[in-house]
Amino acid sequence: MSTSSPLPVFGALAGLKVIDLSRVLGGPYCGQILADHGASVIKVEPPAGDETRAWGPPFADDGTAAYYLGLNRNKRDIVIDLSRAEGREIVLKMLADADVLIENFKIGTLERWGIGYEQALRERFPRLIHCRVSGFGADGPLGGAPGYDAVAQALGGLMSVNGSPDSGPMRVGVPVVDLTTGLSAVIGVLLAVVERQRSGRGQFVEATLYDTAVSLLHPQSANWLLSGKAPQLSGNAHSNIVPYDKFRTRTCEVFLGIGNNGQWKKLCDFLGRPEMASEPRFATNADRFGNRDALRALLEEHLLQVDGELLCHQLLAAGVPAGAVRAIPQVLADPHTLHRDMVVQVEGVRGIGIPVKLSRTPGRTHSAPPHFGQHTRELLAEHGYGDATIEALIARGTVSQHVPA
Repeated sequence: MSTSSPLPVFGALAGLKVIDLSRVLGGPYCGQILADHGASVIKVEPPAGDETRAWGPPFADDGTAAYYLGLNRNKRDIVIDLSRAEGREIVLKMLADADVLIENFKIGTLERWGIGYEQALRERFPRLIHCRVSGFGADGPLGGAPGYDAVAQALGGLMSVNGSPDSGPMRVGVPVVDLTTGLSAVIGVLLAVVERQRSGRGQFVEATLYDTAVSLLHPQSANWLLSGKAPQLSGNAHSNIVPYDKFRTRTCEVFLGIGNNGQWKKLCDFLGRPEMASEPRFATNADRFGNRDALRALLEEHLLQVDGELLCHQLLAAGVPAGAVRAIPQVLADPHTLHRDMVVQVEGVRGIGIPVKLSRTPGRTHSAPPHFGQHTRELLAEHGYGDATIEALIARGTVSQHVPA
């Protein structure tokens, strides 16, 4: 690992140097997670900038979209025109002591520039871990095709199991494929880091939106592979478990996740209908599955008489998974959310906290998402460029720097 970073040393990944050439979501999210846990992450933007800087409203006071702010904290930023040979030379200098390269260029772009992994980087930087995030990978019938989250949800089958018979297939409301591909990229990078401790060699890591979407099809894929029966749209209901669905109560909508017969018995007790638990139609999950419509009608009748928030509080206390359906403002103001440090603020920018907690080497947020080209001069100087050379690079447009408003 590199030891040259001037940033504070903390976290499980302290000393890991990452060059993040990626834009939009999956790659930047991967870089942010690594940065949250102590890696020194250098974000390299093109002269046009990361597209998500303009994906608003809402926008911060400096015109940066919230979308960008949510994916790029704890990084330093340099703007380099990689279409120019001297721009690529800057990146190659940065890679000399780097551990990880993250990129999501269109397949073949790096090769066209003469800096593809097999073409140049593997031999020149044998310890480098090159992580590529792409839509479909480089080979196969869809190899090299561009991919966005919703397209991967459609082609990868997720939309086919999300929605109800009335709505038809629907996109999941958050970019779940992009985010999970970012997580897959993190896992791949860390696997390669661990393996490098044994072999001393880096390797190529690939995470694609399409592969990730297909990997998320559980349990519907397992059901189809075993039974040959195509999954059907079921709205909020589970394909295997009953009752596992959203219900109306007197005060709010709630979600009940009854995963076993003991939880089913407790729910019946709380609703004042203990006899339902042993009724032959509902005694086991298979029984409940076969009589789900009748069961739902009975549950709705009783749930409409109760306070949903109170019921969920009591059920959770009794070990039964249940929760009121809440909006994002409620979630981000909830005492448990705040207790778990899942809303953080750094340099005036609020964001979502770090979900993985380590006891000895916790991650932390230490810097706000960087301005466009905020650290261009600083990073060039760190990599051996003198003032006169930096001025010339700026004058020629090979690099750009942030100009405060």
